[in-house]
Amino acid sequence: MLTTSVTVCQPGTSNCATIDNVQVDTGSNGLRILASALPPNVSLAAVPSGGGAGSITGECAIFGSGYTWGAVRSADVRMAGQLAAAIPVHVIADAALPNVPADCAGSGLAMQTVSSLRANGILGIGLFANDCGAGCVTAALPRWYYNCGASGSACVATAQALAQQVTNPVSRFALDNNGVVIDLPAIPDTGAVSVSGSLIFGIDTQTNNTLSGAEVIKVNAQTGYVVTTSAGRTYTQSYIDSGSNGLFFSNALLTQCGLWYCPSTTQSANAAITGTDGATNTVSFEIGNSSTLFASANNAFDNLAGVASNAFGWGLPFFFGRRIYTAIDSRVTSVGAGPYYAF
Repeated sequence: MLTTSVTVCQPGTSNCATIDNVQVDTGSNGLRILASALPPNVSLAAVPSGGGAGSITGECAIFGSGYTWGAVRSADVRMAGQLAAAIPVHVIADAALPNVPADCAGSGLAMQTVSSLRANGILGIGLFANDCGAGCVTAALPRWYYNCGASGSACVATAQALAQQVTNPVSRFALDNNGVVIDLPAIPDTGAVSVSGSLIFGIDTQTNNTLSGAEVIKVNAQTGYVVTTSAGRTYTQSYIDSGSNGLFFSNALLTQCGLWYCPSTTQSANAAITGTDGATNTVSFEIGNSSTLFASANNAFDNLAGVASNAFGWGLPFFFGRRIYTAIDSRVTSVGAGPYYAF
């Protein structure tokens, strides 16, 4: 898991807490922090849901491995000298909303604690400025936003204005707000105990975030998907996601050990990643024996791969040895507006 530290403050004050071990996730949008990671003295005001005095906005966030539930609250978010002022953040397992709606609770593993989330929060710095977008503005979508009474009971799905949706902090920076670059070193095929790299804000806004010839892959502006073609199969639901811990795709020829691939020898493969404008970047990757990797003392792997049915997920292993750019929707860059990936 790729992690960083995030400083959360009461808006407009110096009453802050720096939260370590927050997952860096280009596959989602918005900051989500476990309530248990916030000290009691950093009290964040609830974002009202429009349900009257004392109402609170609740949110259910669905991930591939489960769900998070909690209240939406307002916070200043600070990272590396940048400030996203008074943005909506998701406080997971917020005591004000103890009852998880049934449709949210049926969405897999409850990631409401450090042991189940395996982090103190999730920093969503993906392709979009808001976590739901226009869909939640016009309709009360299930498993998104909820209007909760002051007592935290009777949470009902509700529409949510953009200004009150959980927000990608980078999109609200005064500078360097058009995307991010993740720069991680290459690692051995046997893995590494730990890896240090850089999370850089902005694309072509500073000397350390220039595209430098990286190939741009434009994504679907509604879904965030690109197309991956590999081993004779085309995946129209394909994405690049630092929050996934493996490469995920379907290959009936590879030996499986549970949900992971475990070929007896490391396998080499190729894939073409194609954007909405037809631009294609062909990449090579390897699939190692997951059982051998997990049995080692290492934690970071560039060849860990697992089973998916209809999608191709380019997870964290894809980031090692590459500079990967994630451009935010509609934000201007030197090669045109996002959303796009580049590497």
